[in-house]
Amino acid sequence: MEKWVPVLEDLGLTKIESKVYITLLKLGASLAGKISKDAQLNRTTTYDALKNLIDKGLVSYVIQANRKWFKATNPEILFELLKEREEEAKKVIPTLALLYKAPKEEHQVTLYYGGKGIKSVFQDMLREEKPIYVIDSECMFYEKMPYYAPQFIKEVEKRHIKIKHIVRRGVNVHPSKTTEVRYVSENLSSLSVISIYGNKLAITMWTEPPESVIIKNRASAELLKGYFDILWENAVKSV
Repeated sequence: MEKWVPVLEDLGLTKIESKVYITLLKLGASLAGKISKDAQLNRTTTYDALKNLIDKGLVSYVIQANRKWFKATNPEILFELLKEREEEAKKVIPTLALLYKAPKEEHQVTLYYGGKGIKSVFQDMLREEKPIYVIDSECMFYEKMPYYAPQFIKEVEKRHIKIKHIVRRGVNVHPSKTTEVRYVSENLSSLSVISIYGNKLAITMWTEPPESVIIKNRASAELLKGYFDILWENAVKSV
């Protein structure tokens, strides 16, 4: 573990954050006490590092029986978070990926927090490369993430990902070339966005700071997709 700490420090993490992140890559989903013990850090230091890593989009957590289970996000996100040090990231990411343990199926709900956390959600959509069905009345993606949104749209087009997007009348939409848009009543307004892709649901709240939750559950995804289809059939093709 120790030999990778300086590399992650060069990529912008502190020494403590690097230790905690690498420990989580090895352990998979874990409680803070276990992380603290394996990283040989005290609990306060570990909690502070976990909070910082969550803010950077490198760690997420789920709550089970009123206890937080932390897990590392896929190391590939380093490419997006640390563009200016891309060459250094390319050297370390393949090795870190070998340590990565994919979340077990029972951990089906994952919370993301802040702008970098939300970026992780959109990166997950790109990795799935499945059609995306969106119910989004306000279209705040470009407003809230003006630098990342064009990159996401470019990747969507590059990967030929089909999107069906339901919005309310009067909202400015920035669709990709692979996006079909339909409109519903201008009276329907919400800061929440529902995205359905594959067997996952992503519910994003454009609050300040923004939050998002990914629910990996095929039955729920299929149910919401059914409701989406009903809305789609009743929505209009032009404002």
